[in-house]
Amino acid sequence: MTTSDPVPPRSHGIDGRQRANRPGGAGGVAQIDVPTRDDNFVRGVSESIGGPLGVHAARPGRRFWAVARIVIALTCFTLMLHWAEKSDCSNGDWVKLSQYRHACYTDVVALYDSEGLSHGKIPYVQSPVEYPVLTGAFMGLIGLPVHAYVDANPGTNPYEWYYNLTALALGACAVASVLALLLLRRRRPWDAAMFAASPALLLTATVNWDLLAVVFAVFGLLAWSRRRPTLAAVLIALGTAAKLWPAFLLIPLLLLGWRARRLGDAIYTAGVALLVWVVVNLPFMLLYPHNWSQFFRLNTTRAVDWGTSWYIGTNVPHVFGAGVGIPGFRWMSEHVNAVDIVSYLLFGLAVVAIALLVHVAPRRPRLGQLAFLIVAAFLIFSKVWSQQYVLWLLPLAVLARPRWGAFVAWQLAEVCYFFAFNGELMRASGKPIFPEAVFIIAALLRLITVCAMCGFIVRDIMRPERDVVRQTYDEDPDGGVFNDAPEREPDDELALYPSA
Repeated sequence: MTTSDPVPPRSHGIDGRQRANRPGGAGGVAQIDVPTRDDNFVRGVSESIGGPLGVHAARPGRRFWAVARIVIALTCFTLMLHWAEKSDCSNGDWVKLSQYRHACYTDVVALYDSEGLSHGKIPYVQSPVEYPVLTGAFMGLIGLPVHAYVDANPGTNPYEWYYNLTALALGACAVASVLALLLLRRRRPWDAAMFAASPALLLTATVNWDLLAVVFAVFGLLAWSRRRPTLAAVLIALGTAAKLWPAFLLIPLLLLGWRARRLGDAIYTAGVALLVWVVVNLPFMLLYPHNWSQFFRLNTTRAVDWGTSWYIGTNVPHVFGAGVGIPGFRWMSEHVNAVDIVSYLLFGLAVVAIALLVHVAPRRPRLGQLAFLIVAAFLIFSKVWSQQYVLWLLPLAVLARPRWGAFVAWQLAEVCYFFAFNGELMRASGKPIFPEAVFIIAALLRLITVCAMCGFIVRDIMRPERDVVRQTYDEDPDGGVFNDAPEREPDDELALYPSA
């Protein structure tokens, strides 16, 4: 039996008789939890189409795959809508700021030319790339054959071919990510529908190449849940070689390893991940050091970006009137090095606070909960928070807190921010369509809803009886080897430390 479907050893706040009658409970065949039964938001919405699913509607066994097929089909439908939304921009014929007016801008088309792919240049070998090596390799593996094909077939639109092939590959990453989420939540497959039907996925799936890192990260979590730490380390390292953020998944592993007194397993995983990352990067570091280091130079010198907490603090006067601002933010925005230092310091303090949370929690927090908190803290304090970074949090939100109410509010805020961001690009291009205050409010709403999600997750950690995932599994379905460690009882203050 895998750790993704453990047999709960005790109830911890859930009545034992109730546990025995729950899906997957003692003495019963594992069934699936249905959102209309345990989520008040979904239950309320379901009243308009006939009400919640009845108690005799759920069936054990093959029902998981019936739900899985629906969720995967829903993902494909969302990606089709995304492709249609971006179709006005895929040919590269951007006139009169059509890429912003139609909200269809994508880096895939813009960087096809600026990164030299349209001229057949090999990423890193012949030109610097502003992304980590696996993303650059991914760009080249699609871009170079497109360049060769266009050369052999004059009159073919290279931008359209490059975008469509990239969208197909990233779409496969999205579908694979959903499959991994389904396998992580075999008793709660409907949770993956949050990813599949996400407005953020619909709007930002191919704005950049972030889905490549997402699929590595989610499969890394799946490997960890199946007690395969070496494979988990390799996948997390490959994700880090595509985008930086999957490396942050090692932090909750280390914190949980400390709490479970299985720190050796976490250190081993982090060490293997570091080794694999070095092996992947080393050829580029040695042979093309200047081009390889472009990503790090850009992140060091990059100014405060739109929509970040730093940008909001600097431009608050646009909302509340001249003379009303947060002291120090404007000075910080003009001194990039200072912002870097302070943002790293604040992120470090956030990690310390999360470590304290792990220590005082009545039960060992779940890996998905801590992963969301860590990545969210990084985005909240970072000087860059691009619109597509919502894809980083999306699968982690499914694992951390599969409650639709707060999730929908957050997604609506992301939709508002997406369109406000395109309006801000119009304003910066000399064609303003609304005041700067509109964009600041949209960015503030995004920040507030992400913080609210963090607050709900912290509450679930401190009150585990409110955690719907624990109501289904009791143990952490993502916990892997940590589930073998004895759980600290609420009144055992010294259980974290070895006896003298």
